[in-house]
Amino acid sequence: MATTTHPVDQRLPLPRLIPLALQHVLVMYAGAVAVPLIIGRALSLPPEDVAFLISADLFACGLATLVQCVGFRGVGIRLPVMMGVTFASVGPMLSMAAAPDVGLLGIYGSVIAAGVFGIVVAPFISRLLPLFPPVVTGTIILVIGISLMRVGINWAGGGLPMLTKMVDGVPAAFPNPNYGQVNGLGIALFVLLVILALIKWGKGFVANIAVLLGIVAGSVLAASLGLMHFEKVATAAWFDLVLPFHFGMPQFHLIPILTMCIVMLVVMIESLGMFLALGDITGREVNQASLTRGLRADGVGTLLGGIFNTFPYTSFSQNVGLVGVTGVRSRWVTVAGGVIMLILGLLPKMAALVEAVPVVVLGGAGLVMFGMVAATGARILTAVDFRHNPNNLFIVAISIGFGMIPLVAPNFFKNLPHALHPLLESGILLAAIVAVALNAFFNGMKSAEHARGEASAAAAAEHV
Repeated sequence: MATTTHPVDQRLPLPRLIPLALQHVLVMYAGAVAVPLIIGRALSLPPEDVAFLISADLFACGLATLVQCVGFRGVGIRLPVMMGVTFASVGPMLSMAAAPDVGLLGIYGSVIAAGVFGIVVAPFISRLLPLFPPVVTGTIILVIGISLMRVGINWAGGGLPMLTKMVDGVPAAFPNPNYGQVNGLGIALFVLLVILALIKWGKGFVANIAVLLGIVAGSVLAASLGLMHFEKVATAAWFDLVLPFHFGMPQFHLIPILTMCIVMLVVMIESLGMFLALGDITGREVNQASLTRGLRADGVGTLLGGIFNTFPYTSFSQNVGLVGVTGVRSRWVTVAGGVIMLILGLLPKMAALVEAVPVVVLGGAGLVMFGMVAATGARILTAVDFRHNPNNLFIVAISIGFGMIPLVAPNFFKNLPHALHPLLESGILLAAIVAVALNAFFNGMKSAEHARGEASAAAAAEHV
């Protein structure tokens, strides 16, 4: 008797598979390269090192996607998922980057430790789900978006408003002469208008990659004005390997590790909801065992990220949405997408081209990308019952207040122990801790089954 292949496991012919896989890559590409750009520039790395971070990120994106979609014993959800660096890790990593005793190697140590932590706790995450109802996850994602907006706004302005230079061996701050220049603001506005026009009048796939097309249009304008330079692109190699520990052996510091483990918990809770929603979209049952495999793959992807010079990984929500929009449910499409990401990671010229894009171009796109993260959090909060349970208002209000402390008052915690600064200077983590605590105080613990239903509904709301 013949057996019917589930659409998730269906192998498509190459002429159809490759365009569908490229579609997934293009939808996530702008978001995928944003985090290495943010961290590399925050650490004031030279352009060739920032380009390497981009290559490493694309390469690890491909590896993590293959682990999640192809899977192996005990690891991988085996659903159409594309993996990318989570924006939830940006705030904590920026705090670590600012700490001279942590730096990039300390970031990698915390990422590796968080990956191991994720692998170990994966079977128990569903038991923690009642701690993260939509009122908590929506608030956290809202604060992530608001925190990232600072990066997007500074990009649009031309970089950081103040530059640090050494004067007689002492660091001193000086105004950035390129900040707020009219031509830069004009380019950022042009990129924003192009994206808005494509979103309004573009159809289907064009609208889905509006941010990427906006960056391309802004780059063309910047190059025509002589503001985008290609010397580094010309000298970059066509092919190079991404080797582990390129910048040196990772360093392990307790507070950054604990901070990144908290980030990992938040990311895995979000992934859990995404997997449940994807199960509904694809028509494949997502049981406890498959959830554990998927969450364990998040941990493995993050571990690989730390080893291959990049950052924590999670399932990209825009690709989950694309599965729903296209109706193509085969995981082999995203497997092919993972292979394409791997290949892109081995092409330094591509990474050098991305690094050459002026920050003002990225600023126009960043306002959209990071604003959409905040809007996603707000959308999840629309499913929260504020009318009959006004305590939820206090959870959101106070958590956002704590999350804003590092943004509006950077010296607020300056007299507390220095080792705690990577934790206290991350508004995302402060908001997460306060939201979980206040929800437990006001609402108590719901059943695991009730929590699973809420998580699935909240994740599905992101992709409507």
